[in-house]
Amino acid sequence: MPTHGVAITVPEPHGSVLQAARERVGDPLARFIPPHITLLPPTEIDEPSLAAFEKHLEVVAAAHAPFQMTLSGTGTFRPLSPVVFVQVSSGISQCELIETAVRNGPVERHLDFNYHPHVTIAHNLGEEQLDAAFDGLVDFRCTIEVAAFELYHQTDDGVWGPLSSFALEG
Repeated sequence: MPTHGVAITVPEPHGSVLQAARERVGDPLARFIPPHITLLPPTEIDEPSLAAFEKHLEVVAAAHAPFQMTLSGTGTFRPLSPVVFVQVSSGISQCELIETAVRNGPVERHLDFNYHPHVTIAHNLGEEQLDAAFDGLVDFRCTIEVAAFELYHQTDDGVWGPLSSFALEG
């Protein structure tokens, strides 16, 4: 069954900076996953359900206004999960509201952990690589305008790419 996700894509030039950081620490997923803030994690959605889900995403986008988001410094989910990320320091509540709305529709997705908006920069690597990722972007900071979110599709070769974009209009 096709796998999809919903995310806010980190725009350029910041997306390239974060992707390069992920590549530098040797994360093999760096070239498969664009830098993003997840709103719906990888979820199998069959073809008949996809059209209804896209309609739902249109409604969600229409109900939420564009907002500014600041990404600042690094964080980690260790020891619970071997993940290092860039923190969302402003725009958290907007992400939480959109994430709840996205998951409150025709596609159900149970979360293994409480929702925490972030941009992953290292995942399932050794401790030294995770430490390097954490230290490498500790001073990173940018502010972006979030005007849309994307429905992503994972291709057969594992690459995630945008399928549709939904402009925030609320």
